[in-house]
Parts: sequence; C-alpha cells; structure tokens
Amino acid sequence: MLRSLSSGDPINAVHRAKLAYVYVRQSSVGQIRYHQESTALQYRLVDRALGLGWPRERVEVIDDDLGKSGAEAQHRHGFQRLIAEVGLGHAGLVLSYDASRLARNNSDWHQLLQLCSMFSVLIADSERLYDPAVYHDRLLLGLSGIMSEAELHQIRMRLHQGERQKAARGELRMPLPAGLAQAAGGGIMLNPDAEVQERIRLVFDSFCGLGSAKAVVRYLRKADLALPVRPLRGPAPHAVVWRDANDARVRTILKNPAYAGAYVYGRRCAAPERRSLGTAHPTKAVPREQWEVCIKDAHPGYIGWEEYMTINDRLADNVGNFRVGHRGAPRRGRALLQGIVICGSCARRMALNYSGPESDFPVYRCRGDRDLGAGEYCQEVRAPRVEAEVERLFLAALAPDQLAVTLAALDEINTDAHALDRQWALKRERATYETERARRQYDAVEPENRLVARSLESIWEDKLRDAERIEQDYQRWKTEQASTLSTEERARIAAFGIDLPRLWETLGNADRKAMLRLVIDEVIVDQRRAKGMVWIRILWQTGAATEHWLMRRTQSYADAAQSEQIEKRVRELNAQGCMDAQIAAVLNNEGLRNSRGGAFDNGTIHLLRKRWDIPTAKINGVECNPPRWPDGSYSIQGAADMLGVTAQTVFKWLNKGRLHGRQLAKGQPWQIDLVDEEIGPLKAQVRRTTPSRRTAS
Repeated sequence: MLRSLSSGDPINAVHRAKLAYVYVRQSSVGQIRYHQESTALQYRLVDRALGLGWPRERVEVIDDDLGKSGAEAQHRHGFQRLIAEVGLGHAGLVLSYDASRLARNNSDWHQLLQLCSMFSVLIADSERLYDPAVYHDRLLLGLSGIMSEAELHQIRMRLHQGERQKAARGELRMPLPAGLAQAAGGGIMLNPDAEVQERIRLVFDSFCGLGSAKAVVRYLRKADLALPVRPLRGPAPHAVVWRDANDARVRTILKNPAYAGAYVYGRRCAAPERRSLGTAHPTKAVPREQWEVCIKDAHPGYIGWEEYMTINDRLADNVGNFRVGHRGAPRRGRALLQGIVICGSCARRMALNYSGPESDFPVYRCRGDRDLGAGEYCQEVRAPRVEAEVERLFLAALAPDQLAVTLAALDEINTDAHALDRQWALKRERATYETERARRQYDAVEPENRLVARSLESIWEDKLRDAERIEQDYQRWKTEQASTLSTEERARIAAFGIDLPRLWETLGNADRKAMLRLVIDEVIVDQRRAKGMVWIRILWQTGAATEHWLMRRTQSYADAAQSEQIEKRVRELNAQGCMDAQIAAVLNNEGLRNSRGGAFDNGTIHLLRKRWDIPTAKINGVECNPPRWPDGSYSIQGAADMLGVTAQTVFKWLNKGRLHGRQLAKGQPWQIDLVDEEIGPLKAQVRRTTPSRRTAS
C-alpha cells in the first residue's frame, strides 16, 4: 500500500541512517556576484536538514554547479555526483530550494525522481517534504519539473526577443575583433594602434594576391609577422595580444563582416549534434543569406562589402568540392587544369584522378552518370595533350602583353617589399616603445626599494633583448630582400621584359595553376562530339570564348579521328605501286598522323595493310615482283631462275648470308644483288650438290 505524507511522518530511521544532500546552484556568474541573497537562502537549507533530524556531520552540501545552467546535466558535475550518490544508496534526503535548482530539463528531473523512488530517497524544498514513491507526491514533483522547464523557455524567449529587437537597431553590443575598438562616444572605430591596422590590411591585401588562406599563413610566417588577437575572456576591456599566424586566425579575419563595416547578428547558431567533440556549447556557422540582422556601412571598415563577399566566395570555392561546383585552391599536383575543367556533355565540374604505374598520370573524369546510378563515367579525358594545348594557347595569349606583364610584376615586387618594410618599421617602433616604457618604470622606483627594482630591472632587460632580436631579424630580412632582386636585375628585366615561356618552366605546379586562373576562367572539354577528337572551349577572364579541336590518342584505328582518310590514302597509294616507306612519307607530308599522334613509318603501314587486307603493291594490275628490278637487282623468283634453284633455297641463302638483298619495307618484294662473278660459282655449286643428293636418295 502506498504511503502518503498525510498518514504520518515519512522520515524513519532508515532515512536518517543515510546522508542528507543539499544541492546549491546558480545559473551564471553574474547571479552569484549580484544575487548573493539567493545563494545564501540555498545554503541555509542545511538548517532545514538539521530540523528534520539529520546531524550536522551527515549533511553534505553539493555546490559544484555554481555558475552553471540547469538546462542539461552533461556539464553539471555536481548534479552527476548527486545522481551517483542516490544510485549507490548513500542518500536518504535530497534538499533543494525548488525544482528549478535541481534541473530545468524534464529528462534529468524524471531520472532523479525514478532513482529516488527506487532507493526510497526523500526530496525536500523550502516549503515541504515529498516522497517520490507516493503517487500524489510524484505527480506534484512532475508538475514542478514541467513548470520549471516551461519557465526556462519563457525566460529564454523574453531575453531573445529583447536581444533581437536591440540588435535590429544595431544597438546590441557585440564582441569586437582586434582590428576594431569602441569609440569614446559609444560608436565603433578602427583600432587606434597603427601596427594593428597595418597588419589587418596586410592580411586582406595578401589574400587578394595569393588567393588562399594557407598561402597567407605561409607568407606571414616567412616574414615573421604575428597577428593581433583579442581573447574574450575575463572582464572587459579585453587587451589585444599578438599570436603566431595560423589558418584559423587568418580565416577569422577574412570571414568577419565587422571588418567590412557591417553590423551582423546571427552569424552562428547552436549545434547540439557537435557535443561529442567536447565543446560545452558547440555552435556552427549560419549561411550569409540566413543572417537575422545585417546592417551594412554601420561603422568604418577595412574593406568594402563587395570585396568581403568576393573574399568569402573565394574561400568557399577553395574547398574544392566538385559536386557543388567549387574549383578548389591551386595545389602542387601535376594536373594543370585542376578544378576548372567542365564536362561538355553534362556541364558538371570534372573530378581529378591519377592513374598509371606510379599513379602520376592525371585523368579528368565526369561522374555525372555514375552518381545517377548508370555505373559508368559520363566521359574520361586524359590530361597531358589537352593541358599542353591549353598551355600553348595561354602563353600565346600573353605574348602581346609581355611588357605590360613585366611592368606589373615589378610594381608588385616593389609594393610587396614596401608593405613588408612598413610592417617591420611598426614592429620595431613597438619594441622601442616597450623598452622605453620598461626603462621609465625602472627609473620611477626608489633605488632603496630593491624588491621592486630587481623585478623591473629584469623586465627592462627582457625588453632590451626582444628589441635586439627584432632588429637582427629585420636586418636579416632586409639582406634577403636585397639579394632576391638587385637594382641592376630590375633594370635589365624592365629593359628586355620577362621571358614568359622560360619563366613558366621554372614555376612550381601550384604557381602555374594560380597564374593560369588569372587569365582563364574555365575549360570545357568534350570527346564525344567527333570520333577521335577532343573539343575544347576556353572561357577567358575577359569574357571572351574560343573553341579548338585536338586529335586524341586512341588504342585502335577504329576510334582514330582520321581512320577513314588514312585507309583511303593507303589503298590509293598501294594501287599506284608505292612501297610502304613511300606511303608513310606521303601520309606524313599530307599532315596525317597515326592513332598515337605520331608520324607513320613503314612498319605501321605494313600492319595497317594486314589489318585492312590490302595486298602487296601492284602496277597495272600485276603484282610488283618482276624477275629483275630497274636498278639491276633480282627478285626472289628472278634469282631462283638465274641460279637454277627454288625460291626456298634463295630465302635460305639470304638467311645464311650467302646472298645479299634488301626489302623496301616488311612484306615488300626482295631486291637481291647478283653480279656475274657470283652467278658462276653459285651455279657450279648447285650442279655439284644436286647429283650427290640423288645418289644418296
């Protein structure tokens, strides 16, 4: 029979033999700091436990969760400890000011109720005592948990609506990045530190030139330039610190719309699915078109809004997901057209694969049909010949502007050197200031106060060493810059221009791809339009488009582009009595090429004649094998008749070297050299051997 609180005192000796746990929690650090009375009320629940009959030494206070929200139990170690003590049977009473202190989540609340019911643990708040094993008490506790969760929802809704309305007016204060600062009048301005401003501008300028965040990181690290960072920890104002450049910090600068002068609210949202990564409150980025508030030109910025969108589109494009049309950043692989090849059949971006014995042969594959379940690639284009043709057209397009390219390259070198020199000047100036500031602090202390003077002297010495190190690094950088390109070399380059083909050969694969993308936007290829040919359409950055045809290499002449024309010409020339070598020379002069794209030779013509069942050359319908050739040499049958032997004997003597002859091509008639001095002895030998063979037989 279920016990009810109205039937008597539910507390018995079994309960008092166990511990009483007082759970104390406040949702935030601000509540702990400014609402201390609420915290004190929760601690006074110890007196309530004493009044219920528990001795002081058997009352424990769990206050590990001060400053933590009760919305979930994942990061509340105090609540997890309470659950464990109840489950181990150590608890007889759980005290909390109200249900909202224990949990604002029904799943956590009912888990606690279930365990308390199973292990006969009582629950008490500031007003009354409950037994979770009793139906009506559990019903009341369940309703309290529901109201607690609903209250949290209402609080969140009111706070969010107020925050949203304030953000819509651009008045909600948002954390500012290192490049911006709060103005005295309440607005936002650029950071007054000149070095911070120049470093932020350098990040944007270098990205526009290099095209990828990782390239900017390498550029900054090579120049030994750190990035300004404002850690948002502790009480405001947050000071700017300098940290080494990495990919995350560079991307944070490039993706922050505040640097474009925009006030944005709703850039990130909660991501509960990422809790397994260990983050307390994981978030994820919200697409730009879904931002709740975006006020452009709200304050001064380092770049314009259009430039900001261009930079972020390029960052997204550098990811390299061909399925969504991204090109990817130029990489160090051999494929020159990586990321910019489009299938001429289905208009999808083609993926890159490497094949061959060493997996270094680039192949462009369109997976459109394969993704749709067809089981085969839409088309597969081997890269070398296509890339060679595009490379030739690219260099030809730049040839008229070679002088302009030269001058632009020199201007870029000068601009880059000037920008880096400016960064080093600001860095040296800051080191000098820090040194002078440490010296003034040391001079301001009384000489007799050695306890302070020693510390300030040590700080001053550290600043002096830092300034000396920076000066040495600057001199080393300046020497490297001077050795990179001398004044005479610059003058010679400006006078004679840059040899683009030679420069192209010296560049790395990533630099070639980046240079190519400055001129060419996309390359569309299709090898289905004509047999044995590849159709190439180049879309230039200027908006112009050019079309080209390229004969591809095939394994069989049945797939070759000129197979019908080649067969027709071979038959015609063979009918005219031309030998294989002569046919090959005629085809090469006419611009025809074999299936591999190379020149013909007599062996290739012989194989083609065998494949196409073309007999040996004839003249006027008669096989071109007379007894004697115009140059005085003999054919096989002519030599056999002259010597009085069979044709097989002539072949045997040719193999043994007793006769000397030649063929114009494999499968063509022999031309045997016979002079009168050789004919007589050979005939005599035939007469001597013939009777002996008959006698032996």
